[in-house]
Amino acid sequence: MKLIGWAIALAAAMATPAAAQQTAADQPATAQQAAEPAAAPAADAAAPTAGDPAAATTSATADTPVASPYAYMAPAPGYGVPVPGATGTQKQVTEVGRQAAAFHDFWLLLLCAAISVFVLGLLLYTIVRYRRSAHPVPTRTSHNTTIEVIWTVVPVLILVAIAIPSIGLLREQYSFPKADVTIKVIGNQWYWTYQYPDNGDFEIVSNILKEPNDPTLKPGDRFRTDKDGPPLLAVDERIVIPAGKVVKFIVTSNDVIHSFAVPAFWSKIDANPGQLNETWVKVDRPGVYFGQCSELCGARHGYMPIAVEVVPPERFAAWVASKGGTMPGPKPVANPAETLRAIAKPAAAPQGAAPAEAQPNPPTPSVADRATAQN
Repeated sequence: MKLIGWAIALAAAMATPAAAQQTAADQPATAQQAAEPAAAPAADAAAPTAGDPAAATTSATADTPVASPYAYMAPAPGYGVPVPGATGTQKQVTEVGRQAAAFHDFWLLLLCAAISVFVLGLLLYTIVRYRRSAHPVPTRTSHNTTIEVIWTVVPVLILVAIAIPSIGLLREQYSFPKADVTIKVIGNQWYWTYQYPDNGDFEIVSNILKEPNDPTLKPGDRFRTDKDGPPLLAVDERIVIPAGKVVKFIVTSNDVIHSFAVPAFWSKIDANPGQLNETWVKVDRPGVYFGQCSELCGARHGYMPIAVEVVPPERFAAWVASKGGTMPGPKPVANPAETLRAIAKPAAAPQGAAPAEAQPNPPTPSVADRATAQN
């Protein structure tokens, strides 16, 4: 009987772990089955219905791009852009540009026209006066001192008349005043990079905007609109500078020779690899002004436009902030009145210190005491 009892006990002990394992295996399945019905209502609650206004708002917010905190201005007609059929230079918006344009229009151009008319008249006179029918035997004159002196002295005087205002204009253009804003311009094949070292050293990269019907335009890519500027001149990122402030451009290149040119500023300077060139502008009229790379730099040389937006100083500060930059300048000084009040305010007693006991006033001496003291 004892043997039978021991056999029954041993069989029960061997069956217990198997039952425990089966129970443990059944518990996760049960938990999973219980979790699935609980998760289904949560998923149903999270999934928006077709007519739910909140769902429509959420979807629209997710699909609509967030507007930039800074809105670029549209170009003004006749300023900073080439005009079809126009002749002459663009309207100048810098003092140096106005002086140079006046020198070109009212001195060089008139002088060239006068010289051209004089030479043409002299040529016509010679053709008519010394034609074969009037002079069958040509003259053998080989020297004329008077004529030789005239055609030597007069060109020298003309060159001096051109050189004097030119030297003054060059001195004005290359005398650098103290800069309010410094921008480093870097030419690349075939785009521009601009850095603002005085405003937190942030950087922007400027590329030409493609046309809406460009076959290489990808879904989601930004394309040119009339607000961006004319074809072949509109860019995705403009240089922004403050109006009425001196802006210094430090120009260089990462690869080949480029040229940074904005006709409305009367500004053009080469961007040479491994070399820093400098120029400056002071634009007094807000607006958008376009330029181009003016040095043949490769296959896409004609697709390196420049766009400069000139804005009031407070708007420039807002643009700098939108790019994560900072404005230079001293930190604000505390109000002197508040500083004096802080100094005059008594210091608080240390925490836990016993308050100071009031000292009694000394007794006032009597008349007899004062008389005794005097004796």
